[in-house]
Amino acid sequence: MIEIKPYEFWFLTGSQHLYGEEVLKEVENNSKIICEELNKNQNITSNIIFKSILTNAADVRKVMLEANSDENCAGVITWMHTFSPAKLWISGLTVLQKPLLHLNTQFNRDIPWKEIDMDFMNLNQSAHGDREYGFMGTRMGIARKVVAGHWKNDGVTKKIDAWMKTSIAVTEGANIRVARFGDNMRNVAVTDGDKVEAQIKFGWTVDYYGIGDLVEEIEKVPQEEIEKLYKEYEEQYDLPQEAEEPGEIRDAILEQARIELGLKRFLSERNYNAFTTNFEDLHGMKQLPGLAAQRLMAEGYGFAGEGDWRTAALLRMMKIIAENKGTSFMEDYTYHLDPENEMVLGSHMLEICPTIAATKPKVVVQPLVMGQKADPARLVFDGQGGQAVVASLIELGGRYRLVVNEVQAEHQLEETPNLPVAKVLWKPEPSLGEAIESWIYAGGAHHTVFSNAVSADQLFEFANMVNIECVIIDKDTNVKQLRNELKLSEAVWR
Repeated sequence: MIEIKPYEFWFLTGSQHLYGEEVLKEVENNSKIICEELNKNQNITSNIIFKSILTNAADVRKVMLEANSDENCAGVITWMHTFSPAKLWISGLTVLQKPLLHLNTQFNRDIPWKEIDMDFMNLNQSAHGDREYGFMGTRMGIARKVVAGHWKNDGVTKKIDAWMKTSIAVTEGANIRVARFGDNMRNVAVTDGDKVEAQIKFGWTVDYYGIGDLVEEIEKVPQEEIEKLYKEYEEQYDLPQEAEEPGEIRDAILEQARIELGLKRFLSERNYNAFTTNFEDLHGMKQLPGLAAQRLMAEGYGFAGEGDWRTAALLRMMKIIAENKGTSFMEDYTYHLDPENEMVLGSHMLEICPTIAATKPKVVVQPLVMGQKADPARLVFDGQGGQAVVASLIELGGRYRLVVNEVQAEHQLEETPNLPVAKVLWKPEPSLGEAIESWIYAGGAHHTVFSNAVSADQLFEFANMVNIECVIIDKDTNVKQLRNELKLSEAVWR
């Protein structure tokens, strides 16, 4: 499994000296209690560190610069406990390069009706202070997430944690490295793109390797390692009965084990955490990676077929947000157009991640026309049901657009005995017709990332943090209105 170092988030509280030193001491104590309690909260998965009470512009700027340079800091949470004049935040917000969350909360939950006086009002006036601070964020065009509500509220803590996970994924962008084995599929438009611009915008590194470089690593794998991995396959999956005896079926599975071990060694030794393959470029390989690619995705690697490096990087980024749960490379493959039950069948030739599996995966060896190589082994299973998203990152002449469709994944009811691929069914919001029309108008690609662990809101915040356009297709989408919004976005995002 790919490990990510534990990141932390800095908690900054705004105030001023207007009400005296005793008030500032109470503000600081309240802030420390909130941080301590948030860190104990089961919804919060990253550590929050209280840094300081900020009452002047120099201190704000200083702590923001420190956050920028601290490799462990993945974001900054700000709260205006009392009234903090917003001009003192201008210099600091100007230099901040880490994701920002504006928490509009209050230490007390309820108004103490019988005891409330002006001292209490002056101390607990986040309703006042956060609006002053919020105005400055809007005035400066600062990208940030605003969360409002009491800090013990379950909905508030879940929103904070969702933002944290997205912030970590953005911070990890500098560490997302994609190895391309071969180029992208010939004559395909949407998988091409500007790799330099992707590194500037997201921090993603994308490098090319000839397929011979990978083949050389695969051929070095010792036979004993292959046999050991095969035993792991036997423990985790249902293998075909024919694999119990030496022969073509067993050899095909062993070859995927060889590819998996060689591929993983290649990636890990060169510090890559995402990769692409291309069935048009398999010179020297016996099979297209199927089972191998699926298992590496299950370990957290980003992947996409046909050289689609942008989707491979997007998958890696979304796996970081999802903590590697329920997230896979995907493709809208075919439709079920029953007017009473319209659905999309999502799959790919071979490579669907088993983290979305609802059934125990089976290892299947079947012919594959693409690639003109030996029959590849792959995992076959049905996907989980429940709320999910499909997302596509496209490039539109020097700018990016993230297209996201909220969907309802469905449990597989019909048997598909002749379809040797992993698959998932879903109903797009607001309906299949409106969703697909909207997707096409927005330019969404055929390759996507499917996830039942990442929300549309998290993807919207990702786009906000990296300053790209985001189109959300959900139950409230109106196709005509979306078309007008897309026209307007052409002017806004150029």
